Amino acid sequence: MRKNAQDNKQELKNSMNKSKRPDTMETVLFAIALLQRIPRHKKITASELRDQLSDAGIERDLRTIQRQLEMLSRYFGIDCDKRSKPYGYSWFKCSTGLALPILSRQESLLLALAEQQLAHLLPSSLMKSMESFFSQADYDLSSKNEASKEREWLSKVRVVSETQPLITPEIQSDIFEEVSNALYRNQWLNVEYCNSSGKITDKDVMPLGLALQGTRLYLVCRFHGYDEERSLALHRIQHAKASNLTFERPTDFDLQQYDANGQFGFGHGERITLTFIVSKNSGFHLLEYKLSKDQTVKDLGDELEITATVVDSAQLDWWLNGFGDDVRDVSKEPVNPERDSIYEDVLLFILEKQKVSPSAIQRTFSISYNRATKIVDEMEQLGIVSAMSSNGKREILLMT
Repeated sequence: MRKNAQDNKQELKNSMNKSKRPDTMETVLFAIALLQRIPRHKKITASELRDQLSDAGIERDLRTIQRQLEMLSRYFGIDCDKRSKPYGYSWFKCSTGLALPILSRQESLLLALAEQQLAHLLPSSLMKSMESFFSQADYDLSSKNEASKEREWLSKVRVVSETQPLITPEIQSDIFEEVSNALYRNQWLNVEYCNSSGKITDKDVMPLGLALQGTRLYLVCRFHGYDEERSLALHRIQHAKASNLTFERPTDFDLQQYDANGQFGFGHGERITLTFIVSKNSGFHLLEYKLSKDQTVKDLGDELEITATVVDSAQLDWWLNGFGDDVRDVSKEPVNPERDSIYEDVLLFILEKQKVSPSAIQRTFSISYNRATKIVDEMEQLGIVSAMSSNGKREILLMT
């Protein structure tokens, strides 16, 4: 005999009264996770929900999910389509009360942008676990709803290329899934990689990071048995399989520092003092978009002399060559390893204050007077500040 509403309420009350069970909170969180993933405008099966939950790190067998869905359907506005198997679940259009997932217009916009721009920078398992939210966001921003300003925003912003636009190389979805999930879970990864010469190698690698450079996506990794990092273009990976073996992420690796060392620009981390002269028309933008924090500029009339501390790389050479005949007298000098560690900070300080005073440097950086004087003397040798005049003052010779 079919249970009436009073019986259902009593059943729910009895279930809640079992709060002394150690897994009560886990059960509640499990039910919420299911409710969050039931779509409003399409059907989803128990098997699909199981896969989404698994991708989110919630492991339950199919029968447990089916029983929970059956119970939740009694108390919430969930439609169970039993016309064919497997059954499909969705929220009723007129659902009230706890009708999840509910997203604000702003949240829907944020999710839509994340799906567009971050798809290759998030683990595949995480993207799959969020499918219901992405679907809800797409619907909320569709023309059928009133989120006109949020919908219009998607057509008002765009990430543009600084160079000639290129078509993104195709990356096989199963390969990206294996790679991103292995990176997310710190698992060893076996790859078959085809280099630019067409040679295919089979390697076990330790995935350390993903980097998107223009249209190219790179996996930063270490080959098994080696300590140096390599960058593998994902579209050149022919096969990938994550291992069950995990690893401790090396504490001596930092992706941000790896990038700062010029590794993605085909460099080896060698810092240099770069000096070149460029026509003012071609180099004017460097007054706004600096090469480094310590960049200095001399105004030579129709030309500018630029000096900056940068990482030497093939990418730097390509950039300089792009100026053609508008750039000349390019000089690269290795950064003096004996240079004071606060030299660049002191340089920024005097450029900001437009005053060269060893005493002020001493007070600001809490260093000895002799150390401050030594830094100023080095700046004089480099032509950054003038020699001391008869009145004991120095001039700043550079334009910032």
